[in-house]
Amino acid sequence: MNRWHSLLSQWERLTKIYPLYLRLSSLKGSVSLFLVGAALSVAVAACSGNNTASTNANPASAQRQDVELILVAYAVPKAAYNAIIPKFTEKWKAEHGQNVFFKQSYGASGSQTRAVIDGLEADVVHLAIGADVEKLVKAKFVNENWTQRVPNNGFVGKTVAAIITREGNPKNIKTFADLTRNDIKWVTADPKTSGNARWTYFALWNYAKKTGADDAKAQEFVTQAYKNVAVLAKDARESTDAFAKQGQGDALVNYENEVILAKQKGEKLDYTIPEINISIDTPIAVVDKNVDKHGTREVAEAFVEYLFTPEAQREFARVGFRPIGDLGKEKELTAQFPPVKQLGRIEEYGGWKEAQKVFEDGGAFDAIRAQLGR
Repeated sequence: MNRWHSLLSQWERLTKIYPLYLRLSSLKGSVSLFLVGAALSVAVAACSGNNTASTNANPASAQRQDVELILVAYAVPKAAYNAIIPKFTEKWKAEHGQNVFFKQSYGASGSQTRAVIDGLEADVVHLAIGADVEKLVKAKFVNENWTQRVPNNGFVGKTVAAIITREGNPKNIKTFADLTRNDIKWVTADPKTSGNARWTYFALWNYAKKTGADDAKAQEFVTQAYKNVAVLAKDARESTDAFAKQGQGDALVNYENEVILAKQKGEKLDYTIPEINISIDTPIAVVDKNVDKHGTREVAEAFVEYLFTPEAQREFARVGFRPIGDLGKEKELTAQFPPVKQLGRIEEYGGWKEAQKVFEDGGAFDAIRAQLGR
């Protein structure tokens, strides 16, 4: 505005001296005044243009460009994300004036991990086991400090192992020890190919250790349990089909949240939650290599942080995940979850960096399979 007043003052001075120039030289005065006027017009336009540019550059009034996030996850949490993603996009739009669109891919955790390594450009991954995120770390997709950048060491979903039985539980199966009985056949997936089944393996191992077994006795216990397996399926979906649709076995081990969600959909299931159990913690991570390539780091990190908020955790709890943090104290959310007296954690067994070695070629599970003749 000061610049505008300065220009007007200059114009007034010029009009006062204009008659003098005109008297000295009519042609010369006219040309000079034209040039000065033209210069003033350019200056005024420039001043006006600068003000407009300044207004348009104001972040509060500018509409940010839409952004797309690619979420790649194991199959189980899809029901939760159906409710969580709309809440996040609405919140982000209100706070940042930007639309966020999601592309989503769900499948077996191991397959999803390989897909990311092979070129599926995920911005965020939610996988079944920490070992799968560690594979992405090894492949230089995720930074090594992924557990330190978000709450709860990066584990956003929590559940435990459930034993599903035939109607009425005719064989009275209540604990993991019952799976070693001679009169019991049960169904699970192959831990070599299924993240779900790796949790089942460590649920058995944890039970043995919590009841006083040393490593040798724990190996015997787990081996005996697997000798009673009627079907060792490729993945959790096939094991469920073998039990529910094909009538194989007396029991099936699966995630508690899967059982709860199935019951919410009207399926009739008898199941028990063993009092000695393992905390099945599923990890979330920003895929650093891809968010930097896509320019989506800000919104990807915000989305991951949002998943730990009470608002998002309530949606996880509604579809059967055990709430984490302070929500675990709310009776409304915890009423559907039977208490677990002894809850083991994978960190007790070296974390997934060490635990994964059990399933590698030549590892402890191969020794078990050799005794099974499979």
